[in-house]
Amino acid sequence: MDLQLSGRVAVVTGASKGIGLAVVRTFLEEGARVVAASRKSSAELDALAGTDLVHVPVDLTDPEAPGQVVARAVEEFGGLDVLVNNAGGPPPGAKLPRFGFLTPTDADWREMFEFNLFSAVRAIRAAVPVMLGRGGGAIVNVSSGVARQPAAMNVDYSAAKAGLNNLTKALSEEYGPQGIRVNTVSPGPVLTAWWTEEGGAADIIAGQAGTDRESVITTVAPQMMGLTTGRLVDPQEIADVVALLASPRSGSTTGTEFAVDGGFLKAV
Repeated sequence: MDLQLSGRVAVVTGASKGIGLAVVRTFLEEGARVVAASRKSSAELDALAGTDLVHVPVDLTDPEAPGQVVARAVEEFGGLDVLVNNAGGPPPGAKLPRFGFLTPTDADWREMFEFNLFSAVRAIRAAVPVMLGRGGGAIVNVSSGVARQPAAMNVDYSAAKAGLNNLTKALSEEYGPQGIRVNTVSPGPVLTAWWTEEGGAADIIAGQAGTDRESVITTVAPQMMGLTTGRLVDPQEIADVVALLASPRSGSTTGTEFAVDGGFLKAV
């Protein structure tokens, strides 16, 4: 199926690995021109280098950074059609999961909201005027299933993602009549470095459960999170939905949340 993304200009944040990298790769395969934003590049992102890809090294917790990324898209490719707010998860230097409400400090809460909510707010604020000048566009916010199914861990992260969901609905109402569609993709646990790297989520949970990293990834985490599929989500499965929502073929889809979570969310 032709997603009609050829020649369109996309900004993808958190683009050097995991979901963001899969989104960048998918957009390039569909013929889009991509500005990839992340604190640093990666071997996998460098392997995609070409005339249709520009990497912008930024720390998105810097209030000026999201606007700089959008400006770079205009400078390099003449405009912006698609914005994917994927950057999120543990802020720089933080490790998740954190257990219990009393664990995160005020500073932890501020850093979490800066990275997972305010960076998206600022990117959207910069992108909207550019998109309006081109007659419309598509914004996809990458949220999380815990925005609607929180638990007694990562409470600050869950709250920030709930805010992102609410923001998506508000933006879709305001800008839908002007041609900008805004949607959310809510992953469950995804098999990325957040889980697999040394000291990451799998190691932290393994320490709590008295097991090892591999057992957490293959068995403990899917059981703990009630995943119907019995496995963590593959990043490409998220990227495929993001690409469809970015496509003009989803022209009547806005203000909607798509769960790609292995059956994590159980509510009707």
